[in-house]
Amino acid sequence: MSNLSIKCLKSEKTEAGVLYGQFLINTLRTGQGITIGNLFRRILLGDLSGTTITAVRIAGVNNEFSIIEGVREDVLEFLLNLKGIVIKGKLPEVQFGKLKIQEPMVITANQIELPEGLEIINPNHYIATTSTYNLLEIELKFETGIGYNLASQTFSEQSEDFLQMDSIFMPVQKVDFKTENISDKTNERKESLIIDIWTNGSISPEGAIYEASQIIVDIFSSILKNKFTDEIKSLNKQESSNTIDPHTNIAIEELQLSVRAYNCLKRAQINTVGDLLKYSPEKLQELKNFGRKSADEVFVTLKNKLGIILK
Repeated sequence: MSNLSIKCLKSEKTEAGVLYGQFLINTLRTGQGITIGNLFRRILLGDLSGTTITAVRIAGVNNEFSIIEGVREDVLEFLLNLKGIVIKGKLPEVQFGKLKIQEPMVITANQIELPEGLEIINPNHYIATTSTYNLLEIELKFETGIGYNLASQTFSEQSEDFLQMDSIFMPVQKVDFKTENISDKTNERKESLIIDIWTNGSISPEGAIYEASQIIVDIFSSILKNKFTDEIKSLNKQESSNTIDPHTNIAIEELQLSVRAYNCLKRAQINTVGDLLKYSPEKLQELKNFGRKSADEVFVTLKNKLGIILK
């Protein structure tokens, strides 16, 4: 383990702005590759922070099912388009940006007035199209966080006039890893670990693996600094017996459904995969404007992305 090293094998940027990197960690002992790979994957996907839009205030709009006068998209489509904006930078506290339009035009992300210290990675990202000279005033709430928060979890009395959004802070989109057996000069069996990382562009794969390594070091350093205690906390039997479905709190935005299917689910107050699993295939098709084609799309997406098969 003393000669442990990491090397970047590939570094690419796709047309969609996604950054990809492949890394090789050498001279691991047999069995350590899977342990370290799983640890990196968990930290990369769940513990890295990011910045996103968490709420929006649109002048003259009171709820997400409204229509914005002079704008081709309805509020739900508008919010969905805002979710696609990739933001680079970290904020110590909540800050606000603005978007002000008063002419017919195609609105893109680069027209947003950002708080200091933030940068939009995809400035040409489409938001909406206006067709009149009506004044469109929008205030956007920016926050830095970890993981994702549902709109219902981020609601506060101080922002009653804001439309809350499901917030996805995770800068790393996907992580894969594999191990390979190698032999050193002494013919001793060793193991190498290959890690593939895809990010949304707000952080490089190199930066992501560095941050993840620092988090891992901090976690184990805190264990070494603290002394063992003889106190044993007893778990409530009822709480310990409850099993939590890992897919329960995944926002339906992560399924990347078509706009039609997404809007139908949101109108039915289906905000998470947990909400979606409460519906049988028959009940899903009973939703307003939710036909067989949309139902098939949901079934296929659940199976391919999460391995869930609705019976």
